[in-house]
Amino acid sequence: MQPTAAHNEKMAKMTFATVYPLYLAKLERKGRSKEELHQVIEWLTGFNDDMISKLIDGNATFEAFFAQAQLNPNAHLITGLICGYRIEEIENPLTRNVRYLDKLVDELAKGRKMEKIINHRK
Repeated sequence: MQPTAAHNEKMAKMTFATVYPLYLAKLERKGRSKEELHQVIEWLTGFNDDMISKLIDGNATFEAFFAQAQLNPNAHLITGLICGYRIEEIENPLTRNVRYLDKLVDELAKGRKMEKIINHRK
């Protein structure tokens, strides 16, 4: 299944500040921490805690968020299904990047060890 142009536009305009608390709540319900969330965000984007806070405070869209990111060169190793989409088949780069982040958060929520999530993709 490929995302539509409307879906891609919706992803681009969605703000990181709106999604971040949802990621955090999901992880905390599963016994994971804010620090672990920040670790996967930093692995994927290069953003440290201060930059994450600035992006949240600035209400950055995902389009602006990923425009500033230094995407990990191994991000393409993130594969599988997320929200009904096979990540490796998503053609729109921005939508694919958002789904990379979604997949990393899902793996944390499922109880995968941080080392396996990050080291598996090196």
